[in-house]
Amino acid sequence: MQDILNISAYKFVPIADAPMLRDTLLERARAAALKGTILLAEEGINLFLAGDTQAVRGFVDALRQDARFADLDPKESWSATQPFKRLLVKVKREIIRMNHPAIQPAQGRAPAVDAPTLARWLDAGHDDEGRPVVTLDTRNAFEVDHGTFEGAIDWRIGKFSDFPDALAAHRTELEGKTVVSFCTGGIRCEKAAILMHEAGLPHVLQLDGGILKYFELTDGRHFRGDCFVFDEREAVDAALAPKRAAG
Repeated sequence: MQDILNISAYKFVPIADAPMLRDTLLERARAAALKGTILLAEEGINLFLAGDTQAVRGFVDALRQDARFADLDPKESWSATQPFKRLLVKVKREIIRMNHPAIQPAQGRAPAVDAPTLARWLDAGHDDEGRPVVTLDTRNAFEVDHGTFEGAIDWRIGKFSDFPDALAAHRTELEGKTVVSFCTGGIRCEKAAILMHEAGLPHVLQLDGGILKYFELTDGRHFRGDCFVFDEREAVDAALAPKRAAG
């Protein structure tokens, strides 16, 4: 029985009180018997949590009472067992490390394409303006090896902070195309899309909600393999079912 709710969510928004917020969220998550990871930084919040369905949704509802997180939209999936061993709530310099401080998503998101639209574009082989569409995987190489979009560009990066150098080396490959950057849940491809716009590539979009939202809103077509996740499920398929049981 798949009765453990797993969520992932992030939002780039200025957080000036991260240490105090950390204490509050740690207390709430412990009280709800949740496990997983919450990362806080001046640039925003990133979380992966699992537990009883009502407890997880109650935690999210309480978080949304803070105006900064009112529109938080978690991706949901279920598992038969708890995929996390413990609860961690940390304050970091970045919620996803790029080592490129000029990139500030809280000051304005990169343009996005939703999952059904991307699926339609991939069916056609071009966007609504007739421009060729390429997908760019912004994840680490070992994640890509579990599964990715058909024909996706993969620069075999070892960590996300390698992305700026990879873009500098391969920028010309992307000119004249509509580039859709994607990742697991949206956080990395959002920073990547902003960087590509700053590099002078005008037709760059992020896949809104990442692979997990694509699986949720489409039949998963054009994606081959599974989506790696950073917990004991290892990966999920297009139906968001775990590759293997936790624990």
